[in-house]
Formats: sequence, structure tokens, C-alpha cells
Amino acid sequence: MLDQALADFSVAATSDQTITPAILGGRKVVLYFYPKDNTPGCTTEAQQFRDLHARFLDAGAVIYGISRDSLKSHENFKAKLGLPFELISDSDETLCKLFNVIKMKNMYGKQVMGVERSTFLIDAKGVLRREWRKVKADGHADEVLEAVRALS
Repeated sequence: MLDQALADFSVAATSDQTITPAILGGRKVVLYFYPKDNTPGCTTEAQQFRDLHARFLDAGAVIYGISRDSLKSHENFKAKLGLPFELISDSDETLCKLFNVIKMKNMYGKQVMGVERSTFLIDAKGVLRREWRKVKADGHADEVLEAVRALS
């Protein structure tokens, strides 16, 4: 998938938005997938992207957080943390499948299919340029910002 244009999709996001590749065009885009709203690692990751948001904008990038949670859950999570970017509800796993982030995980000793914390950087032409998989939440936003700045 790296160095390829995004396939077409249409997904619902907070603030009554619908996100498509056409809407994303012309800007660098950070898509970060996370397992679940209001969980410790996901909260840390969202807060760090929030705290660096102005720097991402200065570097010409927009950020979208993505999980399988409902729009209602996302709106509450966004309000609680004061997130300045939109969250995409991927309840039917359209983007999860497109980016292959659904993996077998161990949760409390049980094998479950879940979202593997992953981030994707798309350039202004809609081409996937970087991907991070099996991400550790803390400090990840800084690493992504460096990559955004390095992308001409």
C-alpha cells in the first residue's frame, strides 16, 4: 500500500462531516487508528496529538483519529479531551480493512480481533508515504510530526 494512492471511501466523522479522499486532497493527512475511546493509551495518544495540533497545521497537515466507536462516543471523547481535530467512526470497518489494522490481540487472556494502534501519513497528492504499526501511544505524535515536516 505504501507509495500508492488511497482507494475510494466515504466515512462519517464528528461535527457531522463525511470524509472522502477528495476532501482530503491538497493537504498532508495523518490518519491514526486506535482501539477504543476513553481507554488509557488512546487517551494519551489523543492528548499528545491535541497538544501538537497547531504544529501539525503549521506543517500543512490535518489529523483524523479513527476507531470503531460510534459517533456519539467520539463526540463525547472529543469534548472531554478538547480535541481540535475530527474523529472518524469506522463501525463497519471500512478504513480498518483498507489499512489492514484489524489483528488478533490478547485481551485479558482471550484472543480477540481488534484494532492494532497504527498511523498512516498521506501526502498532498493522496499517496500513502509512511506507516507505523504496533504503535506505543506515548511519544508517537512527536515522531509523526517529524515525518510530516520531512515530507516535502
